[in-house]
Amino acid sequence: MTDMSRTSKGRPVDDEVIEQLAAEAERGYDAGKLRRRGGRKPLGSAAARVVPVRLDPELDRALRERAKSEHSNASEVIRDALRAWLRTA
Repeated sequence: MTDMSRTSKGRPVDDEVIEQLAAEAERGYDAGKLRRRGGRKPLGSAAARVVPVRLDPELDRALRERAKSEHSNASEVIRDALRAWLRTA
């Protein structure tokens, strides 16, 4: 038995589906009607910049534990800590 790809609604992708999708693409799409897919939520007023930071193993472990305890992620914990530090600096 072969694994068949499926559409986002679970329909198996067979030759008929491929032909329908190709015909639709050839007719063209109205960009205004296309739904936006996921992606990251914007941070602040402009595109966010990635800033690499090196952490020693102990600090990395503490960061991940804190993120887990707050049901958050490492990036959000770092942003919150930086904002707090900048307010007091």
